[in-house]
Amino acid sequence: MTRTVRAAGTRHSALIGIGAYRPRRVVGNAEICRRIDSTEEWIEARSGIVERRFADDDETLTMMATAAAEKALAQAGTVPADIDLVLVASMSDLLQTPPLATRVAYELGAIGAAGVDVSAACAGFCHALAMASDAVRAGSARRALVIGAERMTDIVEPTDRSIAFLFADGAGAVVVGDSDTPGIGPVVRRADGAYGAALRMTAPWAATGAAATERPWMRMDGRRVFRWAMDEVSPAVGRALDEAGVTAAELGAFVPHQANLRMIELMSERLGLTAATAVSRDVVHSGNTSAASVPLALDALLASQRAARGDTALLAGFGAGLNFASQVVILP
Repeated sequence: MTRTVRAAGTRHSALIGIGAYRPRRVVGNAEICRRIDSTEEWIEARSGIVERRFADDDETLTMMATAAAEKALAQAGTVPADIDLVLVASMSDLLQTPPLATRVAYELGAIGAAGVDVSAACAGFCHALAMASDAVRAGSARRALVIGAERMTDIVEPTDRSIAFLFADGAGAVVVGDSDTPGIGPVVRRADGAYGAALRMTAPWAATGAAATERPWMRMDGRRVFRWAMDEVSPAVGRALDEAGVTAAELGAFVPHQANLRMIELMSERLGLTAATAVSRDVVHSGNTSAASVPLALDALLASQRAARGDTALLAGFGAGLNFASQVVILP
């Protein structure tokens, strides 16, 4: 359903374009089971995932992020030269400098745009979206590009039975622009480092070298993250509705981080959502793409026509840190 959201200040920001890039290679549960001690039925029952996308060698982070951004720009009717700020959220960039955002800006031809990387894992896109919205409302940018891009297959050990079936690759992007009416609500966000060990790398990259026996990999205590998400994130997502002046009954779409299907269903239930609200379940066919999951899910929801342009949508990202960010937006 269509409405406005409450926002502070006199300048406003809004989503004006969405784009996505999904790697060519589709990987079903049967292929995953050839590397881990599991079954297709167990994977689907545990996560809801039936298939996911894995990037080939030529589908680099820069390539996927640029492709998603080009689609978002086209939908927004915006050319790269109009972009003032490029924010890229990613936790899987193995090349730390130059920043991924500047590489993408160069490939796009966004000459003169500032480029900043955001490292907040699965919450990264929603954090970056809040930063872009603030920049537009403050007047330091008129058009901003926000991208979530991941090659999780680079940092997840393929034989790790606990998480190898969860994570996948892809990129999603949105264009944020100035608007006559509020289109992006206030962000609700928090981090709790006490839970940092629940989702971590086994070692810093500095540990690699001639004496290293194994490269660093990501590890996750799934049960601990699940409990934290239910106890901390679910109430915070409700507060994001309150901050935007929107009730659950007025919500057209709910697009949480695509961690696993059970978590999405429980969050929807705790919010009191009905069949009138389109809930994204992109995880079933895309897996957990970390910072890319929210924009990928947004794009899929609009493509399915289960949500319409102008609908009010609640976004929520949460993950390593542990940290979360959530806001209400109007779909472009």
